Amino acid sequence: MSRTEIVPLIVLWFNYLIVFYIGFINIVYTLLLLGSTKEMYIYHKKIKYWSDQEMIDSNYTPPLSILVPCHNEEDTIVDNVKALMNLEYREYEIVIVNDGSTDNTLKVLRENFDFKLSDIPYRRQIETERVKSIYISTIYDNIVLVNKENGGKADALNAGINICKYPLFTAIDADSIIERSSLIKVIRPFIEDPEVIASGGIVRPINDSEVDNGFLQSIRLPKSSLARFQVVEYLRAFLFGRISWSAVNSLLIVSGAFGVFQKRVTISAGGYTKDTIGEDMELVTKIHRIMKERGENYKIVFVPDPVCWTQVPEDMKTLKSQRQRWHKGLIDTVLNHKKMIFNANYGTVGLLGMPYYLLIEIVGVLVEVFGYAFAIISFIYGIVDLEFAIVFLGVSVLYGIFLSLGAVFLEEYNFKKYDKISDYLLLVLYGILENFGYRQIVTVWRFTAFFKYRRNHKVWGDMKRKKFTQS
Repeated sequence: MSRTEIVPLIVLWFNYLIVFYIGFINIVYTLLLLGSTKEMYIYHKKIKYWSDQEMIDSNYTPPLSILVPCHNEEDTIVDNVKALMNLEYREYEIVIVNDGSTDNTLKVLRENFDFKLSDIPYRRQIETERVKSIYISTIYDNIVLVNKENGGKADALNAGINICKYPLFTAIDADSIIERSSLIKVIRPFIEDPEVIASGGIVRPINDSEVDNGFLQSIRLPKSSLARFQVVEYLRAFLFGRISWSAVNSLLIVSGAFGVFQKRVTISAGGYTKDTIGEDMELVTKIHRIMKERGENYKIVFVPDPVCWTQVPEDMKTLKSQRQRWHKGLIDTVLNHKKMIFNANYGTVGLLGMPYYLLIEIVGVLVEVFGYAFAIISFIYGIVDLEFAIVFLGVSVLYGIFLSLGAVFLEEYNFKKYDKISDYLLLVLYGILENFGYRQIVTVWRFTAFFKYRRNHKVWGDMKRKKFTQS
């Protein structure tokens, strides 16, 4: 068989593979969407029986430590801490960890909260970079400031775990603000089920919403088109991805921006892994693995109601860097725990969760990019006619639109965070438009992450911040 005959044959069979693979992905996504719709109904039915205020007042509600790792966050850290100080929760402490900031982060914290040096002992249950000093606020008795040498976000979180005093902790990014009632909502699973060892809430973009002294006053859609695309992305990722995986106890990501963990379990797992890129997914996967190997009953859950609002990138360079970092973190975690993949000893995590991230979130990027390349080759060799290509592309785009709009409608029906009908119409519009360029660009960025990936490479992941929009 000549070269001119072999190339078209290879291209033809690869096209068949693409068709099969796209069909497989669409089936998986449909199941996730159906599962999320069902779980959302169950969730809203369940929360009617015990109000947030009843949980706040209950003696069964456990005290909580809030860890706030920060590195060069002078523009947002004060608003963030002020918001945390006024959460609707019975008993909690705030542990701010300044991870070797080179800007005025430490200065603005000391000025706004009147921190004074303290002789609190630092018990190193998890190894960290050197802690230079510990401060206590003279104004608020539940705020601690840890000043340490730079070691990365994971190291900062481990320092916070070492010094915090309560059995549960949550890690909240310094560029984020949570709603006043979000904390009690994300704690609800711990109160209702003793097997729960970790829970996470939803993260949404806060760009251009109004914030006053750390409080979210008015929720608005971002003005930036790039940020609006991300609103749709976040809704899709959280509202029909994580809910379904939580239902089968295969949730592998509890967002680093808003998650609650048992301190005891986290320490026994060695804390956050320093030499990794995606410390949040790495920790959750590591906890799954350790708990399965010990034969202990446990649950890691996602709660769709509590919201953490965070700034998202509004320029292509920063967004590209973020998405590449996320994808490298995903690759890192899957490689670190590859023995779990298709391993029945790890239950649904090994048989469903890990294979999903390998075959769809990692391999899927390769297949999609190579699919574009082979589509061009197919036209050159006349293997696929234009009519078939248009139909196939149309079906793929329409299904992508269907998934995006499904997430928008889930948000509108269940939570109604946006007051204006025009906001939802805009979300519908951007849910359509993202399938014509934006999604493909993000896929290419994730593809290039394969070539930039290095094992044992720790990254803080700086992003351009701006002060919150004031009311």
